[in-house]
Amino acid sequence: MVTWKNSKRIGDLLLLANVLVGVVLVNVVASFYFFRIDLTEEKRYTIQPQTRALLSNLEDEVFVEVFLEGQDLNPEFKRLQKSIRETLEEFRIYSRNQVKFVFTDPLQATTERARNEFIADLNARGVSPRNVIETRNGERVEKFVFPGALVAYQGFETGVMLLRGNRAQNIAQSIEEIEYELANAIYKLSNTQRKRIGLVRGHGELDSLAFASFNNALLEQYDVFKVSLPRKTSLSGYDLVIIAKPTIAFTEQDKYKVDQYIMQGGKVIFLLDRLDADMNRASEEDYLAFPYDLNLDDLLFKYGVRINQDLVQDRVSGRYPIVVGGDRAQPQVMQLEWPFFPLVNHYATHPVTRNLDATLFRFVSSVDTVKATGVLKTPLVFTSNYARKVQAPVKVSVNDLRRQMRDESFAAGPIALGYLLEGKFTSLYKNRFAPEGVDAAGYREESVTTKVVVLADGDLARNDVNPREGIPQPLGLDPFTNYTFSNQDLLLNTVAYLLDDNGLIKARNKEVKVRPLDKLKIKNERTFWQVVNLVLPVVVLLLFGFARAWWRSYKYSRF
Repeated sequence: MVTWKNSKRIGDLLLLANVLVGVVLVNVVASFYFFRIDLTEEKRYTIQPQTRALLSNLEDEVFVEVFLEGQDLNPEFKRLQKSIRETLEEFRIYSRNQVKFVFTDPLQATTERARNEFIADLNARGVSPRNVIETRNGERVEKFVFPGALVAYQGFETGVMLLRGNRAQNIAQSIEEIEYELANAIYKLSNTQRKRIGLVRGHGELDSLAFASFNNALLEQYDVFKVSLPRKTSLSGYDLVIIAKPTIAFTEQDKYKVDQYIMQGGKVIFLLDRLDADMNRASEEDYLAFPYDLNLDDLLFKYGVRINQDLVQDRVSGRYPIVVGGDRAQPQVMQLEWPFFPLVNHYATHPVTRNLDATLFRFVSSVDTVKATGVLKTPLVFTSNYARKVQAPVKVSVNDLRRQMRDESFAAGPIALGYLLEGKFTSLYKNRFAPEGVDAAGYREESVTTKVVVLADGDLARNDVNPREGIPQPLGLDPFTNYTFSNQDLLLNTVAYLLDDNGLIKARNKEVKVRPLDKLKIKNERTFWQVVNLVLPVVVLLLFGFARAWWRSYKYSRF
């Protein structure tokens, strides 16, 4: 006989069984349909589709060794470490466990010699230490951290720095860049179809040691060739062409080859000086910088931009050392702001320029746009608000550094210094005869959709050379302050954007919002919130206990 109690017990058991069966079915279905839900406002844990496609197509395991580890990391570096770990965990999941990672402390070596050798080896492989100085308990503490990783794939490896810029304060920007930096490193190692880049020669362009730093950085990911344009019939066969600081005019034949290369869908980076300004002559009395005649003005005008015959001066600028006193034996040297070297930290909201540190320009001209149907023009870099244009011919003299510059005369900024052009371009030679001696077969008067970048500073790609050792310095390194500006990052990002067929660079658009607490509000309301968090829960529990005791007393006292 089934009693009421037995019936309820059977019903409970059936309910439990149904719940268990439901949980098992949900897990079985979930094993076939993988998904993840990111509930953060800025989708900080969401991996870009391009990155997911890269990870899902890996043919072998990727091993990542991160060196940001140790017991004495400050809270900022711990936050960076946590973000790296979370990103690698997402990489592991989307790659179906093809991405393996480990965190290692480089300072754990048993002997000082072994530790120093390990650090030197890391530095040689692209993971450089950062010197962090903090104050703890009133004492100055100095230590090294290694915000980088080694990524290995199929017997090859590359170093990745995961801290943006030279300052440890750039943690928020670094967190936003983690996905792109790691994914780009994996792409470099796994990509078997390297793009071909042509460096145009024949017009006095940058070459040899002055171009070594940027050239070596390109060789890590691309096949790079020197292209003597006067000797070539066309530029076909190259995915990108770079024209860096020419000083000799292009012939009509060479200009035609560049034009038709773009019409065929080729991509070009123009790094052009409009005026012949040389720092080696700046100490001469009455030295004037005159315009170059590169014979490229009409070509760029047709594509939608014009580099003006001027030089830009900016109050936010790099410094240059000059002798201000002393004698020949012991000269007194000071580093003074040199307005012809704008220090650019004003960028467009674009993957090419996102999270860049300051970039140092030298003798740069302003760039304007003109009408060009079908071409989208995006200004990439700007001066500060405190800038001005000086029309050619421009007097360039270090003696002007000693003079007091009036702030009110620097009010023309921000001034655009470079543009990204995207779309369908019209040939300069439309409705014109082709130059004599060129192969006009396959001529096109309108391009397919392509991209061109114009930056009005040829020195942007020029690195300094150590005068004592004859060794090229890293691009963007200021030898007087030992600070490395973002010149190379800007150029490499530009190249990556122009050649990025898989859209991987879109991962640089990730934004991680920092929501700092209001320190003034904390100070004024500290006591109130301490009471709310510490006293109020206790009071609520006591009230609940008294209420429950009264209710039990009231309920059972009636029997």
